Amino acid sequence: MSLGLLLPDEGVTALLTSWPNEPLVFERGSTELDRTVTPALIDHYIDTGCVPADEIALVKSGPSLHPDCHRTNGRTDPAKLRKLYSDGYTIRLGNLQRVVPFLAEVARGIQQETGYSNYLHAFLTPPRSQGLLHHWDQQMAVIAQIEGEKRWQLWRPEYSAPMREYQESFRVWDPNFIPKWEEAGPDIEVDLKPGQSLLLPRGWVHNPHALDSDERSVHLTFAIRERTPLWIAEKLIAAAIEEQDFRRVILPGDLLSADLPGRIQETRQALVQFLEQVDVDQLASVVRRAATSELEYTT
Repeated sequence: MSLGLLLPDEGVTALLTSWPNEPLVFERGSTELDRTVTPALIDHYIDTGCVPADEIALVKSGPSLHPDCHRTNGRTDPAKLRKLYSDGYTIRLGNLQRVVPFLAEVARGIQQETGYSNYLHAFLTPPRSQGLLHHWDQQMAVIAQIEGEKRWQLWRPEYSAPMREYQESFRVWDPNFIPKWEEAGPDIEVDLKPGQSLLLPRGWVHNPHALDSDERSVHLTFAIRERTPLWIAEKLIAAAIEEQDFRRVILPGDLLSADLPGRIQETRQALVQFLEQVDVDQLASVVRRAATSELEYTT
């Protein structure tokens, strides 16, 4: 079981049966994940430049650097990466499930076990440093600490159940957020150590750093994209393409005319009639297959 590489049995059970809405820390111990994705392996990918340049970001207590800062002739430049790391920048190696075969198998296994697509990033933070500042994410994250220690300051969500572009932190950002959070202090604070995993539900504000540590921090973030009723609704609507009436052209003039509300009402009524006739048992097999195979960003 792939989830069993990230979490102990009680953590896997919590994820599959209740999908926690509060952060939880679990003792993972040493699993095949730890024995395979070692700090040395991560260093090797950095020093060989084998992670695609587009999947790398460098962050130091703020926005990411321009991508050209770690590239030469458009390709990943290991020497530039190491220089920026020595200057205190966190290196994020993105979408390692596309690069490391073992992690591709883990990601595929998680999707088979949950029906949720997923991806994973590795973060290397130098001692006494910080990469990303306060923000929140759009999906459940399982953070597996591999080396060193990272402090996670956590605040309860500002918005309920953000997803996709809806209520992303940078889209609804208020400059008063950080002063407010800092004045109140974190709701939860976790010093994550090797062999531990943190379940971090979507929407929870987090400010991770290694500012108090004399060791570098290496962790993997597995982002698990929850399916929602909207996702099923999209599958229902997508099935309407089989009906010719939904494929006929709407004339440009109709989209710009005063009759557009009427056209929208007409289409809504046609959609309702179509949905009432959908064979839900037949569609269920399509949805189930999509849940365990789709790799695109669908939540």
